[in-house]
Amino acid sequence: MASTGKKLVIVESPTKMRSIQGYLGDGYEVLSSVGHIRDLASKKDIPADKKAAYGKYSIDIDNDFDPLYVVNDRKTKTVAELKRALKNADEVLLATDEDREGEAIAWHLLEVLKPKVPVKRMVFHEITKDAIRAAVDNTRELDHALVDAQETRRVLDRLYGWDVSPVLWRKVGSGREGAALSAGRVQSAATRMVVDRERERMAFVTASYWDVETAAVKGSLADGAQPFTARLARLDGASLARGTDFDDTGTLKKAVVVLDEARARALAAALEAAGEASVTGLESKPGTRSPKPPFTTSTLQQEAGRKLSMSAKHAMGVAQRLYEKGYITYMRTDSTALSTQAVTAARAQAVSLYGDRAVPANPRAYRNNSKNAQEAHEAIRPSGEDFRTPSSVKDQLDRDELRMYDLIWKRTIASQMSDAKYETTTVTITADVSVDGAAQRAEFTASGTVYTFKGFLEAYEEGTDEKRGDAHRSDDQSLPMLAVGDALRLRDIEAKGHATSPKPRYTEASLVKALEEKGIGRPSTFASIIDVILDRGYVRKRGQALVPSWLAFSVVRLLEQHFADLVDYDFTAALEDDLDRIARGEQRRTDWLRAFYFGNEEHPGLRNIVENLGEIDARELNATRITDTATLRFGKFGPYLEITDPDQPEAEPRRVNIPEDLAPDELTPEKVQELRDAPVAGNRVLGTNPANGKLVVVKDGRFGPYIEENDPEEPAEVDQATGEVIEETPKKGRKDAAKAAPKPRTASLFASMSPDTIDLDTALRLLDLPRVVGEDPESGEPITAQNGRFGPYLKKGSDSRSLESEQQIFDVTLEQALALYAQPKYGARKASSALKEFDNDPVSGKPIKLRDGRFGPYVTDGETNATIPRGENAMDVTFERAVQLIADKRAKGPAPKRTTRRTTTTTRKPAAKKK
Repeated sequence: MASTGKKLVIVESPTKMRSIQGYLGDGYEVLSSVGHIRDLASKKDIPADKKAAYGKYSIDIDNDFDPLYVVNDRKTKTVAELKRALKNADEVLLATDEDREGEAIAWHLLEVLKPKVPVKRMVFHEITKDAIRAAVDNTRELDHALVDAQETRRVLDRLYGWDVSPVLWRKVGSGREGAALSAGRVQSAATRMVVDRERERMAFVTASYWDVETAAVKGSLADGAQPFTARLARLDGASLARGTDFDDTGTLKKAVVVLDEARARALAAALEAAGEASVTGLESKPGTRSPKPPFTTSTLQQEAGRKLSMSAKHAMGVAQRLYEKGYITYMRTDSTALSTQAVTAARAQAVSLYGDRAVPANPRAYRNNSKNAQEAHEAIRPSGEDFRTPSSVKDQLDRDELRMYDLIWKRTIASQMSDAKYETTTVTITADVSVDGAAQRAEFTASGTVYTFKGFLEAYEEGTDEKRGDAHRSDDQSLPMLAVGDALRLRDIEAKGHATSPKPRYTEASLVKALEEKGIGRPSTFASIIDVILDRGYVRKRGQALVPSWLAFSVVRLLEQHFADLVDYDFTAALEDDLDRIARGEQRRTDWLRAFYFGNEEHPGLRNIVENLGEIDARELNATRITDTATLRFGKFGPYLEITDPDQPEAEPRRVNIPEDLAPDELTPEKVQELRDAPVAGNRVLGTNPANGKLVVVKDGRFGPYIEENDPEEPAEVDQATGEVIEETPKKGRKDAAKAAPKPRTASLFASMSPDTIDLDTALRLLDLPRVVGEDPESGEPITAQNGRFGPYLKKGSDSRSLESEQQIFDVTLEQALALYAQPKYGARKASSALKEFDNDPVSGKPIKLRDGRFGPYVTDGETNATIPRGENAMDVTFERAVQLIADKRAKGPAPKRTTRRTTTTTRKPAAKKK
């Protein structure tokens, strides 16, 4: 077929594809790879003739760590479409993102498509007409150093995960499948950070202290005088204790006066009696505040969490949509620099909105702290030469997109504005009082800040993370005109008690900040890191706070004891520096991987660590001592307390379940005592079933309370020397005997029943379910009443009808059952199961509904189902967001069928040596 003379442009996303096609016109054909087209092979995809070399990791570690890649089923259609378009092209422009990931995608496209026409690398940082045309006119060659860096990262993560994760599966108890547990170069370090913070909170010792506050007034309230708040700071010249004066063990770090409640109240009473004070000190200091630089990936995730309550993953998804629609520049960047075009636009808009004084004489330039500006070379900002205001685009964006665009727009404008100027005044107020016959001088302080010029604060002020203790207190207020010697009246004097608090738990925003400060991971990967540790059950969210699970404690303890280097923060950060050196062409990929895996003088090597682990005591690994008699253990079905009786140390320890919502730092000795003393809800013998002589027991199980019928058993005989149970059945035959033994009958309690009050008769009725209501007189089929996954129901053959309550399972009569079956199965009486309903989808024309499904909430128009992303509140989903989710899912196409697998394997060819 003759070439049409068109140029083939390959981008990553379908949304970006449509935008760019409009800018380039008919001389170009723009197609999308929809992300990566291939990845490292899974074990079942490795051809038989390559099993020997690539069988363990899909990497030939003995041949320069050569990776084996496959094109998976989902991308065969994409690859075929790209090859079809390639036949009609006279040039290929690889227009994937300009970061390591994008460079690697471009290289994979080159390897799979094998074009015989000229190939160029096209890069851009915003999707505007001018930017796209400029990118076409300024192409470059593929950067093999960036490809090497990304491939090294991928190989490193495969080696790390596939060597360390199996140790977790064998040694850490989990109610999930073993494969749900995983270890990773960055995820393990992030998990350790969350666990370390919880350990600090568990070890924290609260200290208490008191102070006195008052409202001071100059003049009379009747004359309009405004009171201001003052706080007791010194007694007879000695400073009073504040929260920051105590360390984490509750010990004072310096010599200060610690007021107790009695003394504070006595002081308050004496001050109330005196009623007057005077100004003895007045100090004013000018100050300035400078704006923060424009957003990088990391700071955008932090601010989106603080101000918009978005998870890191959600924030990056919204930013991705804004970028692909052409509203902002590339959202994965380490750089705080702005182009000359952007600086000019920001300054011009600031002047138009806030006046000539809003910008300094010279444009602001921010230092780029990234050692290797590997992502985009500009900060995240509104696109174009003239920034569109949020009000001008509100009809073109959905709610989250508009909020995100407004945040980016304000931050960019503010970054080029003038410093804010303020003046802080601190006043000292002294009162002489008599406490228990002793004269004392009490000194109060109050401060107030007045902004003389707001500068950048007119546009934007950065959010703050939660502070500990009283560090969050702000005494900024309006103070009246005062002079030394002024008389003041003291009103509303109050003694206040305080307690120190531990460091706050990480939020997604503060964890992102901490990861960046420690140099762990890359900003572009922070969202996926947090998503993984949430998905694995290592961390759960309580509001905005990240709370580690006891599973995370066990995982981190294993890694610290046996893989100390791999979860060391400095070592993990050093790996990022090494990857940067590879990206800059300063380090060879194969040399670095060889040292990491096989070891060198500085590091023993991953292979040596894994092969020389020694014995790992799984029982000890999954145990945390809480008190002398209580140990937290993590077993197959989750955490529980094992409590020993100090008077009978040889007796079988008692097991106590732990509430699911109890955070590790809340499991104090006092809480242990409370759980120990609580009435036992489970394992209560209700009596004997008269029909078969078996014991009927109510138990508290993993999925709630239930009834179980057991054979009466004699107490087990215990070997006094070893403490082991002596069993008649030989060890070799126990497994077969267990399989052959009939399983005991069980039945779940109804939601209206309590394990504390259920009686034997009710338990027997539960065990006898399903209940035969009667026979259908027409078909002769039995009708039964029973409880199911979706509630109580009747069953006749394969036909079922829902009951209105669980009690009807016991009470429904044959006549009532027949009346239900006489009605249409899906009648008008059935309420909609949708959580929310929206208008019709603009594409399918069918109404959109929000539903709760097996795998979580999702939106659907009856043709396409789209899952609500993790971190988003399903009930906050708007019509616009629902349309976007369905459109994105529709663009991906149907899920692939798994009946057959067609794979293409490729091994990486060594890059040509540079001349």
